[in-house]
Amino acid sequence: MTYDPTGHLLLTPIDKDAPARVRRLRELGLGERPEPAFDAFAHRLADVTGVPFSMVNFIDGNRQFFAGLHTPEGAHPVAAPATATAAGAVGRFMARDHGYCPHVVVRHKALVLEDVRDYPRFAGNPVVDEIGIRSYMGAPLMDRTGVALGTICVVDTDVRPWGRAGLETIKAMAAELMEQINRREDGLL
Repeated sequence: MTYDPTGHLLLTPIDKDAPARVRRLRELGLGERPEPAFDAFAHRLADVTGVPFSMVNFIDGNRQFFAGLHTPEGAHPVAAPATATAAGAVGRFMARDHGYCPHVVVRHKALVLEDVRDYPRFAGNPVVDEIGIRSYMGAPLMDRTGVALGTICVVDTDVRPWGRAGLETIKAMAAELMEQINRREDGLL
């Protein structure tokens, strides 16, 4: 576990790859604005996994940005990104130290938390109290240079037994989205 100089447990991992990720996101034109294609992907991801919340999340050095977002409230305005708020609302931006996606990006591996309260490192995360998250599953978006650009993730306010099938689904869908991003970079979309 990582501790700060005062001896407190750090909930957000140290991210040594942030400068490279920020460069790649800029090169690819990602992480600055919502995109209908990413919203559609997040909606499909929610349908496939049967969850109320799903995101296509790009992470820079300071924040998380949901370029694709599906919530129970429905569609989100593409032109005017909102910030994440308390009381169960989810917007387009979230602090880097909130949520679980920064752990996925640093680890370069999928993360499955059937009940976040079972893990002391994750149970104290602000999204548990602010949004009521109880279950999380996410996979990294690994580009062809080996940089984790962000994640796709699904969350629920109920405990979810994701199992092996859930893990395989989230990994396969992350690979599918990266293929779309690669085609976009190659000028094929």
